[in-house]
This record gives sequence, C-alpha cells and structure tokens, in this order.
Amino acid sequence: MQISSKAIPLPISNIDTDQIIPAKFLKQVDKLGYGKNLFYSWRYLDNGDSNPEFILNQPERSSAQILIAGNNFGCGSSREHAAWAVADYGIKAIISTQFADIFKGNAYNNGILPIELDKTSVDQLMQKSLDSANVTIEIDLESQEVSCDDINLRQTFDIHPFKKQCLMQGMDETEFLINLRPEIQAYENQRSIPV
Repeated sequence: MQISSKAIPLPISNIDTDQIIPAKFLKQVDKLGYGKNLFYSWRYLDNGDSNPEFILNQPERSSAQILIAGNNFGCGSSREHAAWAVADYGIKAIISTQFADIFKGNAYNNGILPIELDKTSVDQLMQKSLDSANVTIEIDLESQEVSCDDINLRQTFDIHPFKKQCLMQGMDETEFLINLRPEIQAYENQRSIPV
C-alpha cells in the first residue's frame, strides 16, 4: 500500500467523533454516504451552504487522501460511523501524534491507516501543508515510512504486524478470519473425538 497525495491539514487537538460525524447523521446502517457529512458543523454554514473558510471546501484540497490532525484524534464516543465518514470521503491515511484507541481500531477495520509520528514531524508536515496546498506526502506501508521532500522529512512509523497484513491485503479482521475457514475446519475435524 502506497499513498502519494496532497494533505488536508487540520491543526485542532481533541477532535472527537461527534465533530467527525454528528450524531444526527447516524441513522443509516450502510457505510456509504457518510463522507458528505464529514466534519459537518465546520464544513457547512447554518443555512446549509458550504463554508468557504473550511479546509475541506477548498478546491485545491478536494483530491487529498491524507489528513494531518492535532493530538488525540477520534476521542469521544466509540461510533464506528466516524471511520466510515473518513473512509467514504476518500481519506486513506491520518497522521497525528496520538489517536483514541477505539477510533484507531475502527480506522484499521475500515481501510484507513492511522499513523502516529512525533510532535516535531507532525508540526512540520502540518505547517508546510498549511503554507501550500501543493505539498505532496508519500506513505509506504511496506517500509512503514512517511516522507515529504519539501521539508526533507523521512520518518518511520510503528504498526502492529497483523494490522499491517490486513491493510496490505485490503481486508478487515472479519474477512481475514473468513479466509481461514478451511484451516479452522481442518483443525476442528482433526481434534473432534468420535462419540
């Protein structure tokens, strides 16, 4: 998995799941369609028009697949809909100094790569992306590396091997287990005791 993209810098700490996707939009059970309401309260004005000041509404950011966020992204309630909204919008990776544990797990299970880097690296990426919408960030999951030539940054990140394997194969934990069904059945057949 490799991502080469512009970024959406969001220099706000403690962005909770209600800010990511407000509770009033949690009525559907399908994962699709949540992206249009991502960061709804910031993205739209009271009359429903797009807020031209909000970063997601800037045309030069429309194709960005990387979100750079402040510390403690995804805190608050455990709603998986927050990860659904991020994924449905088209964001493939989020870079922060820290993620709320439940959001982090939900991100992995929805094909989003949450990357934790040190504060200096996140601040550098954030500032450069705020200064210019044309900054490109490269993410290589295989080598577990984030790079940005514009600031001569090359930084490795940690990821659990199982989560990495699932993302590399484009599957969540449930799909991984379903693919092991023949091996599980063979094991069960081997250990079954005749009555």
